Amino acid sequence: MKNIFLVISVVLVAAACQPTSQPEEATFRDLNKNGQMDVYEDSSQPIENRVEDLLSQMNIEEKAGLLFNAISGVGMGEGMKRVDSLITKLSINHLDMPGRATAKEVMEHNNNLQKIAEGTRLGIPITFYSDPRNGLRFNEAAGANRFHSWWPSELGFGAIADAELIREFGDIARQEYLAQGIRLALHPMADLATEPRWFRTYTTFGEDAELSAKLTKAYILGFQGENLSKESILCQTKHFPGGGPQKDGMDAHFPSGKEQVYPGGMFDYHLRPFIEGALPAKTAQLMLYYGLPVGITEEQVAFAYSKEIVTDLLRDSLGFDGVVCTDWALVFDNPAKPASAWGVEHLSPKERVKKILDAGVDMFGGESCADLIVELVKEGSISEGRIDQSVRRVLHDKFVLGLFDNPFVEQQQLAVFENETFKEKGKAAQRKSLVLLKNEENILPLQENIKVYAKDFSPTALQAYATVVDSPEAADVIVLKFGTPFTPVENPKFFLERMFQQGRLDFPAAEKKAMLELINTKPTISIFTMNRPAVIPDINAASKGLIVDFTCQDEVIAELIFGKFKPTGKLPIEMPSSVQAVEDQLEDVPHDSKDPLYPFGAGLTY
Repeated sequence: MKNIFLVISVVLVAAACQPTSQPEEATFRDLNKNGQMDVYEDSSQPIENRVEDLLSQMNIEEKAGLLFNAISGVGMGEGMKRVDSLITKLSINHLDMPGRATAKEVMEHNNNLQKIAEGTRLGIPITFYSDPRNGLRFNEAAGANRFHSWWPSELGFGAIADAELIREFGDIARQEYLAQGIRLALHPMADLATEPRWFRTYTTFGEDAELSAKLTKAYILGFQGENLSKESILCQTKHFPGGGPQKDGMDAHFPSGKEQVYPGGMFDYHLRPFIEGALPAKTAQLMLYYGLPVGITEEQVAFAYSKEIVTDLLRDSLGFDGVVCTDWALVFDNPAKPASAWGVEHLSPKERVKKILDAGVDMFGGESCADLIVELVKEGSISEGRIDQSVRRVLHDKFVLGLFDNPFVEQQQLAVFENETFKEKGKAAQRKSLVLLKNEENILPLQENIKVYAKDFSPTALQAYATVVDSPEAADVIVLKFGTPFTPVENPKFFLERMFQQGRLDFPAAEKKAMLELINTKPTISIFTMNRPAVIPDINAASKGLIVDFTCQDEVIAELIFGKFKPTGKLPIEMPSSVQAVEDQLEDVPHDSKDPLYPFGAGLTY
């Protein structure tokens, strides 16, 4: 995951490997410091030739290092020592881009580390990767300054259901990534949220395969273009063959959610966003999920350990020859999560690495154990030829991005963050994503200059239209904002356990009682920030209005409340009517909640 964590692959081709003399007038980067222009340093050569030339010069340590998407830890200040060691000692050159930084700091970080990489024996440049950076959740989690354009969550894009808009988003985000030196996007998520309790619902396009396929394809085309080029951001689409149908909604990052189940026999349904979306869009890479698919494969092991999934299905049946990566931390425990070695817990770390490679995987996400690959090759457990297959795919992506020719970012590229048009387009998408589910007695839009009491909603956003008062009793209307309930983890052992909001979808009795007391004080507009569906029939019944938002800015929601635009969003996932209805749903089946409070596709307008 890295997600929360990643992969890579391409075609084997033979080519000339001899250095060529440098034309007197030519300029080139002498990456191996031999005073002449090698084929891999020559931008006029076909990529296949450049790959083969570089491959012929690499030792096994350099090849092994190429197969890891490592976590840098911090990457700035004192953390630079560890990052320097990853690059110079372990030959690792796929790294995460820090989040707690300004755009200028991120750009400088890229250039500083690219300079370190340039000084290694062969000068192989770094590919920086990132999770999505254009939404509220990223900035809350990473503490990043608000310099990206701000768009709704992926679930919000599902509420808009507009392929052209999402492709435009991808193109704008592509330009913002380029300006920072980020060249690999660990997204989109083509998974289907058919199990409403699953924590990662908010990063999907919803529960419908046709909708997800359409939006996945457009998203990738926005980031990559019709064909990969030096202006592309590679997409590592996840999570093949489709996360989402987690047993009881528990996530496969942890042992409690390792089983991925298909009681409705819908495994093929979860493949559709990949077959109809990601693959036709030519996604450069694919990430595998953590889950162990119960009853799907003969060998009961997690996806990344399964030759049946990676080689038989993905490579042979579907013909994918791009880079394939594991999700994060499948080999070793780390402070964020345990090793998700489901079905192979008994294997040693070195045996796990071998099994992943034997399955047909190219890259390891969130790991830096390149020494284990070196050991496996030197002892004859894995052939160097097998490693070369994956190295070719990984190198191809670096060459196609132009990183060997110029991996550095110029100061003037940061001007993209001053583009107000991009920011306005993000706000326009937020507006389109908002879903109006209830408007009793046409209470919305509110009249301006009334008295409003705000609970967990920005008073500043409301002050442009109304008088914000300090008590519900003094108000004409209450605006109440709340998120999806969840079951807190007691005494979490791992960092991510504190972040994963999963489990219950109904509010505890005391909390619900307090909410209803407030709602019953005065007419209330309830705003539900949907990360997962919630069981809120009582809150819905007591509220005069109900709006669903997808991590949008409060100022945008206030515009809707006061009628500055008309709502057009439609629910990309059902809202269940009871806890029993949730428990009775089949984890892999869409649209199967009995008597939903609001069905898939619900949405009103003014």
